[in-house]
Amino acid sequence: MNKVEICGVNTSTLPMLSHEEKIELLKKMKNGDKEARKQFIEGNLRLVLSVVQKFANRGENLDDLFQVGCIGLIKAIDNFDLSQNVKFSTYAVPMIIGEIRRYLRDNNAMRISRSLKDTAYKALKIKERYISKNYREPTLEEIANELCISKEDLVFALDSIQEPISLYEPIFQDSTDTMYVVDQVSDQKSCENLWLEEISLKDALSRLTKREKEILYLRYYKGKTQMEVATIIGISQAQVSRIEKSAIGHIKKYI
Repeated sequence: MNKVEICGVNTSTLPMLSHEEKIELLKKMKNGDKEARKQFIEGNLRLVLSVVQKFANRGENLDDLFQVGCIGLIKAIDNFDLSQNVKFSTYAVPMIIGEIRRYLRDNNAMRISRSLKDTAYKALKIKERYISKNYREPTLEEIANELCISKEDLVFALDSIQEPISLYEPIFQDSTDTMYVVDQVSDQKSCENLWLEEISLKDALSRLTKREKEILYLRYYKGKTQMEVATIIGISQAQVSRIEKSAIGHIKKYI
């Protein structure tokens, strides 16, 4: 995120063009002025940079994203209609985003067939069209009927364009707690090991105080936050945190 040089370009020195300068360069470009085209591209690289930063947390190489964004910028320049009363940036940003998203889809570590992706994109278009016409979202069955495919095939297609996330992606966070995807994943062990662990856990829980049991029950069986537990029991969040840690420590020590 703090990278200064991308693809050999020092981003801190990128020029900025005023609206009037952009209009003037666009007019020259329409007349075939190559130097004006070069200046216009360089003057809009900050636009590419601002879009690239939105994708910076995906672990992709920023140099690659920047180059792909530049392709989107050039496509926007080639297709921009000066006669329309629209700012160039308003037109260019969706083009740059679209180009980067296509790159991310096509270079995904999970290889998905093109036909499956096409089905998913058709379904999304049908959904948008249906909402604009009927002011409600269509059901899976309604979309599947229009595509002449089964509901199961539609679900597979839509799942194929969902981006994978890390097991350590936070899904909930408050002042003291963070819950990650991995916390929601069940661990299927052998029945024998599970049976033995349940016996040990029940024995360890029986050694806790009534308040410790209540707090663990609310936290791990009811999914309450420490703040919610504190409100229910009538103590401070700091006390809940301390009692919870102490109880878990006792269980671990016993097991």
